[in-house]
Parts: sequence; structure tokens; C-alpha cells
Amino acid sequence: MTELTHLDPSGRARMVDVGAKPPTERRAVARIAGIQAAKRTSDLIPLCHPLALTFVGVEGAIDADAGAITLVAEARTTGPTGVEMEAMTAATVAALTVYDMVKGIERGAEIAEVVLLEKSGGRSGRWTRPTASA
Repeated sequence: MTELTHLDPSGRARMVDVGAKPPTERRAVARIAGIQAAKRTSDLIPLCHPLALTFVGVEGAIDADAGAITLVAEARTTGPTGVEMEAMTAATVAALTVYDMVKGIERGAEIAEVVLLEKSGGRSGRWTRPTASA
């Protein structure tokens, strides 16, 4: 197997026809999985408050030369508590979904890091992760 079965020839996500395949085949899309996960954060993380999210987005960038995929998730709400856990849950589940999609062609795939890049709002205001110096 040398190609991702979850993509059509133009690179769009598609559902795999499993009619002739063993029942272990499955379908996943990272962006949708991440958005769904953000919406379920309070079900997954015991002490998180359920939030009315106003936006969740997951974007991915592929660096074929480095063999890396970078996923960035953003969550927004207007309310009394932050959305860091929702954004990080979205990124984590999206990364797990990508892993599930590529493990058949790359058994050594790994999820290397999940970090908060920035946050804004609330009592503590704006925070941005310092960039590593060269």
C-alpha cells in the first residue's frame, strides 16, 4: 500500500468502499474528527465545563520532505471560561485520526507534541507560546 485510501485522485476526502475488504477497514477525516472532539471535550475531560462553542477550526499542513503533518486547532466561545482544552482536544483527536489513516503505510508514525500556542481573553488576557531561539 503506497497511497492514502481516504483521498480521491484530486486530494479530497472520500469514503472508502469496504464492500470487498475485511471488516477491519475504517474511514476517518481529521478535520471533522477534531471539530467533533472539541464539541465533546466536557464528556472526555472530567473537570471541563460544557461550553457553547462559537467556532472550531482545524487546519493541517503537510511537509512531505520532512514526513510531517502539523495540525493547528482553534476554538472560540463567549463565556466565563477559556477554550484551551477544546482546542487541544480538537488537535489531539485530529492527530489520532491522521495516525489511524496513515498507520497502514507508515507503522513508525507518531504524534510528537501537543501544545497550546496562544490564548486570549479572560482574567489572564493574552498569552503566546515563546518561539524557540536558533
